Amino acid sequence: MNSKKYHVLLLFITIILLIFDQLIKFQTRVNIKLGQEIKIIPKILSFTYLQNTGAAWSFMEGNSIFFLLVAIFAILVFIYLLYKCRNEYFISLGIALMLTGTVGNLIDRIKFGFVTDMIKIDFINFPIFNIADMCLTFGVIILLFSLLKEE
Repeated sequence: MNSKKYHVLLLFITIILLIFDQLIKFQTRVNIKLGQEIKIIPKILSFTYLQNTGAAWSFMEGNSIFFLLVAIFAILVFIYLLYKCRNEYFISLGIALMLTGTVGNLIDRIKFGFVTDMIKIDFINFPIFNIADMCLTFGVIILLFSLLKEE
């Protein structure tokens, strides 16, 4: 696949994931009461609506302005890195996913002052998260894998 087609595909994937993230968050806020748990797959997966004003595991809870500024800085860095690494396909994918996740959670922080979280893995003790968080996590994994593969 040539570079131009790849970047159009990357943009398309980014937009679709961002829309999906925002749609799931909207449906969660509208249809699930704060703190309510809905079993999707018993003992495996449920949705629990939480409002997170911190980072992962509610780290530094209540510091939305700080995280808003960090997100804006991160977005600028990701855009720069996407340009700089535009010919490195897997690195670009990782950065694009991290950008998507950052933008998805930034939208929540700007609109509501918190990030909407809802996905709960029931068989392990893991923080409740959202699609944007998944994008960030997979982006970091892809980026690390790509960097380790180069060495």
